[in-house]
Amino acid sequence: MQLTVRPLAIDTFRENTVLLSRDCRALRPERLAGVRKVEVSAGGRTLMASVVICDDPALVGPDEAGLTEPAFRRLGVPAGAAVRITPAPPPKGAAALRAKIAGETLTAAQIDDVVHDLADNRWSDIEISAFLVACASFMTAEETLALTRAMAGAGRRLTWNRPLVADKHCIGGVPGNRTSLIVAPVAAAHGLITPKTSSRAITSPAGTADTMEVLARVDLDEDEMRAVVERCGGCIVWGGRVNLSPVDDVLLSVERPLSLDTPEQMVASILSKKLAAGSTHLLLDLPSGPGSKMREPGTALRLRKLFEFVADRVGLKVDIVETDGSHPVGRGVGPALEARDVLSVLRGEAGAPADLKDKSVRLAGRLIELDPDCPGGSGEARARELIASGAALAKLEAIAEAQGPSPLAGGLTPGRLVCEIPAARDGTVTGVDCLRIARIARLAGAPTDPGAGLDLLKRRGETVRQGEPLYRLHAEDPSDFALACEAAGEDSGFALA
Repeated sequence: MQLTVRPLAIDTFRENTVLLSRDCRALRPERLAGVRKVEVSAGGRTLMASVVICDDPALVGPDEAGLTEPAFRRLGVPAGAAVRITPAPPPKGAAALRAKIAGETLTAAQIDDVVHDLADNRWSDIEISAFLVACASFMTAEETLALTRAMAGAGRRLTWNRPLVADKHCIGGVPGNRTSLIVAPVAAAHGLITPKTSSRAITSPAGTADTMEVLARVDLDEDEMRAVVERCGGCIVWGGRVNLSPVDDVLLSVERPLSLDTPEQMVASILSKKLAAGSTHLLLDLPSGPGSKMREPGTALRLRKLFEFVADRVGLKVDIVETDGSHPVGRGVGPALEARDVLSVLRGEAGAPADLKDKSVRLAGRLIELDPDCPGGSGEARARELIASGAALAKLEAIAEAQGPSPLAGGLTPGRLVCEIPAARDGTVTGVDCLRIARIARLAGAPTDPGAGLDLLKRRGETVRQGEPLYRLHAEDPSDFALACEAAGEDSGFALA
């Protein structure tokens, strides 16, 4: 017996959820005892969904299947369409999950089973969390390679019919390090094809996609992304909408609340996205130092070698640049404040953050030198020329126009709630804890509130007097504002001597 679809104005985020009446005539609730998922089939499509039993006939009747917004959108049938709901068979990857929890090394076939289950939404968040934590405990380079290949093959694979498709990525962990929004337009202005895709922030106050969204729309589908690249030579978009390595977004949705960002997952996440996006060459920024993700030189070296191992075997040319991650880059921390810094650099403003410009020029120079016609050693000079002439700014503006206007209200305006965090005593700034600064900015509401974050007023090496502000905190939500101010008061993240 079939049921009819009833769309429900309930957003269950990533989860597909179906509401069934306790008096359901097609599938008795008692048949679902011990069943974690059901299969919902209609119009030639099948999706996996969690079941909620409903006792309110106003929400769903005995002959209806109530689909929450994600499930209704993914199934793609109109309201009132006939659907069939059956208990789902156990996931193929369940055995692999148990093996990984037991500390075993998984085969490529087992990892394929896991990835296919994740792509079909067959696992609960609890099972995904268990997999991530088990992998964080022990994961080999071969497992990381297999996971990268499986993730890249689970969604769309873009091709550009060009011998050189360039991209630049940073592993993160350094507040304000928004070099991609400068490097990508510089490279595109030089003539390189640069289809830049980015994830949302995981543990940071802003990702490249979050900051670009202040300036333009980033949730483009594949056809829209291709049109922008054909028109402008590059783009800066959120990879999740293009369905590139979609399993990565499933894993990230669970990693975010756990603040989990292991080297193996990082490598698989980044390289699978780049493979799926059709990149042939990747410039990778690997910041290390106290307060960053890679605090110890040995940890950074191990990550570098893992990136090189996997990239070589999947056919991706990777150039890794180790940079100083011991302090923030630029002044702004948070989407709107970081976008302000990016524009000030590209506009050549006198007060533009010199460290953000210098690092961006260094990275853009390395990317430009991938061009066979660019003489070795001339990349940085070419990058500076493209910024000084306004060509890079014009390219970013053209990309933003092609992608469409930002859906965010407020634009570059910082959060309306403001407080200044003062120095506790006279002294010289000897260090800035990147992790602490990022945590305070996230408590302030970044990146959910684009205007939230920190405006850094002092840098390492500068002298301060007691009571002089170290940074300005911005927020929109009063409760976030209070939490961030309290955290900054307990530990500002600045070390004075």
